Amino acid sequence: MEIHIQSETGRLRAVVLGLPTSLGPVPALNETFDSKSYESVLHGVYPLEEDVVREMGAFEAVLHKYGVQVYRPLPVTNCNQVFSRDVGFVIDDKIIVSNIIPDRQEEIDAYEEIYRQIHYKQIYNLPEAVHIEGGDVVLYKDYIFLGQYDFPDYRKVKTARTNRLALDYLQMLFPERTIIPLNLLKSDTDPYMGILHLDCTFMPVGRDKAIIYRRGFMNPRDAQHLIDIFGEENVFEVTTEEMYAMNTNVFSISEDVVVTEEHFTRLNRHLREKWGMTVETVPYREISKMGGLLRCSTLPLLRD
Repeated sequence: MEIHIQSETGRLRAVVLGLPTSLGPVPALNETFDSKSYESVLHGVYPLEEDVVREMGAFEAVLHKYGVQVYRPLPVTNCNQVFSRDVGFVIDDKIIVSNIIPDRQEEIDAYEEIYRQIHYKQIYNLPEAVHIEGGDVVLYKDYIFLGQYDFPDYRKVKTARTNRLALDYLQMLFPERTIIPLNLLKSDTDPYMGILHLDCTFMPVGRDKAIIYRRGFMNPRDAQHLIDIFGEENVFEVTTEEMYAMNTNVFSISEDVVVTEEHFTRLNRHLREKWGMTVETVPYREISKMGGLLRCSTLPLLRD
């Protein structure tokens, strides 16, 4: 299998899409991994499996519409496998297998058949001390933007998924790229106050545009640095309520085509009318209650 990813928006040819079935029981509050799931369990609105199946089916149909090869992990009984982005990510011709939290090891094992089709020299297993999840890795031109949490209480924060050592490791693998670390606000229980992954607060779209939630960063200068890279005129800033709904977590099929949630009214209008993009909308509101959206559900393998 050929793998190659250099950007978030190159024409998509092959992707792993997570699985919506056999999610298992609703987790207890202390078993949730993110603030959105915590809130959903607390208020009794955690999604039903039938709704997750329906929403992922709509997303898969859009991918097939554009001729994308869709791979799926092996099913694991009573295991939430919706969010394949957490499990690994591709940069250039290398796939990095994430060190996700121990309770989710079964999810990585379910990718064995996919990894078997990739040359072993292209597969990188992280050293034990290096923590990276794919949602914290965003590509644009020669940049790797890296969401992280570089503070002493890292191990106590459930939503801290990428550590300081990740920066050094990626710099070693990709010395020709400029890596920009971005510390994210964290909360294990309040989805209005914490950012799980970088793609929940920032995402490039099109050729040179970006969606940003300015207040998702620990240091306001980090958000401004991103805006300066893209240019004020090329940035769509989302509100706190839009961040909560995960407006940044869209998924590009190409520079001209982006998949978004059907309720993202203001964003979808802007993408179509101001930036001239084709916007494919799908229902994904129920899945968002588990802490992720469209980009989180995908592990792109090959883009032009």
